[in-house]
Parts: sequence; structure tokens; C-alpha cells
Amino acid sequence: MQLANKTCTEFVDVLASKAAVPGGGSASALVGSLGMALGSMVGSLTVGKKKYADVEAEIIEVMDKAKALQDEFLKLVDLDAVNFEPLSNAYGIPKDDPNRGQIMEDALRVACSVPMDIMRLSAKAIELQKVFADKGSALAVSDAGVGVVVCKAALQGASLNVFINAQAMTDKNYASSLEAEADTLLNKYCAMADEIFDSVVKKLR
Repeated sequence: MQLANKTCTEFVDVLASKAAVPGGGSASALVGSLGMALGSMVGSLTVGKKKYADVEAEIIEVMDKAKALQDEFLKLVDLDAVNFEPLSNAYGIPKDDPNRGQIMEDALRVACSVPMDIMRLSAKAIELQKVFADKGSALAVSDAGVGVVVCKAALQGASLNVFINAQAMTDKNYASSLEAEADTLLNKYCAMADEIFDSVVKKLR
């Protein structure tokens, strides 16, 4: 599908259209990648500066992790669209088809998989943003703040895709396990993101 290779304008236009994909999941993945890229920018502006020589090794290590997450987010932009297609097709199956229930259940699980991965990546991204915000260049601390807000948005956005698909599942035990993991990630990392954002604000005001 190559959504991640579209220009910003092309992506936004197709997102705004009535096409089934991309949707909220792909958008959340793209947002996560942008947020992580902002963190990496802070790192890039920190490395090589004498003032930050004592944290340079740590920043370089975190930047490597950030680049890996950034790339993973971009892969999920397309994979979410691919994984939603079976569910989109399943909704078109006649309700009296005896196979519809199982096909729908399988498609719901597939559709949930990428949003859960986006949530997990967002959690890791928020942890890395803390390093950039705490130890990165003071001249770019606002970008670390933007980055963590954006990663929080990716986390929360992806959770909605998990919840809407889990709600429709007939296997309530499986659905509950997904919801429980999503809730755990939201509770821990939304709070962490807010703390990082507040720390940035205190440095700026």
C-alpha cells in the first residue's frame, strides 16, 4: 500500500476521504513516528556539544533506540491498513452465512494486533522522551515536550482501535486480556507523558 511513502499532502487527502484505509490506526502510527523523530532531533542537537559531553554516550545510545522505534512506527502505518482490510470485508458477509461469525472473530483479532503494537511502541517512545527532555539540549527542550505529547496521542489513539474491536469480539476472555494490557499502558504512560510535559513547561516558564 506504501502509505508511509506518500507525501504529507497525499496522506492527509486519502485519510480525509471515504476510503476504509488509512484510518485512526495508521494515523496513530504516523504520529508516533513523528513524535520519536522529534526526540531524535533533540539528541542530534545535543551530541557534539561540550556542554553535554558527560551525557553524550547515553544520548547516542537513546538515539539509536529512537531511530529503531521511528522505523517500526512507519512500518505499522501500512500494516494497520493491511490488517484492517479483512475486517472491512467481513462486515460485508451476509449475516446468515454460517461462517461469518468465525471470519469476523479472526478479522477482529488481526485488526487489534497493530494498534496494540502501536501502544507498546508508544510506551517505549515515552520512556526515551524522558531522557531527551531531562538531558538533551536546553535549546531544544520544547521539541522534547512536543515529542512526548505526540507520542501520548499515538498511545491514546491506538487504544481506541483496540477497544472498538475488542468490544465486538465474542471471545470475551481474549478481549478482556487486550483491554487489560491497553489499560495498563494507558495508566502508566499517560501519567509519565504528563510528568515529562510538565517538567518541560517548568523549564520554559
